Formats: sequence, C-alpha cells, structure tokens
Amino acid sequence: MTTSRAQRSLPVDGRDDEVARLEQENAQLRQAVDSHARIDQAIGVLVAVYRLEPAAGFEVLREVSQHTNMKLHSVAATVLDWALREESLPPPVDQELQAALGRHLRAGDGAKPE
Repeated sequence: MTTSRAQRSLPVDGRDDEVARLEQENAQLRQAVDSHARIDQAIGVLVAVYRLEPAAGFEVLREVSQHTNMKLHSVAATVLDWALREESLPPPVDQELQAALGRHLRAGDGAKPE
C-alpha cells in the first residue's frame, strides 16, 4: 500500500488574503514594538546623563525630531549610538539636542533631588 502526500489545498474564500494581511500586520506591530523600545532606551540615556525627568526626556527627543526633520525613532537610534559607541552626534542633532536640553533644564525639568 502506498501513501501519497496530497498537496494541501489552498484556503478558499479569501483566506489567503486574510493570512497575508495578518502577517503584514504582525510585521508592522513588531516594528512598532522595536521602535518604541529604542525610544524608551534613548529617553533612559537622557534621564541618566542629563538628569531629566522621563517626560522631559521624551519632549527633548520630540523637539530634536521636529527641528532636524528626522523621524523620532531615528533620533533615538542616533542618541543610542552616541551613548553606546561614544560616537559624536551629527552636528544638527547635537545642536538641537543642546538647545532642547537647555530649554528643559532652565524650565526645571531636571530630576528632583531626594
């Protein structure tokens, strides 16, 4: 007696389209999670190095993003590269980061002493 492996028939009624849509959505969600993690890590760098409140760290990243016309996740990646590899920041990012830090530190957004 021989057994044959019949090819599995493809789903019907648009299920292929649904599977493809779900795979794409899954990939987008994974990318979003990675992006958010990178942003949170960059906020942590700003909190640790400049003693900012976390909310102020996010605002600093957001301002740098807006003033340099870079995506927020790209600014965060640049800050992480700077922190981890001791690379200098690109001049536009460095200038805007210093300006934003100055505004927030003058506004009293630094960490409160215990």
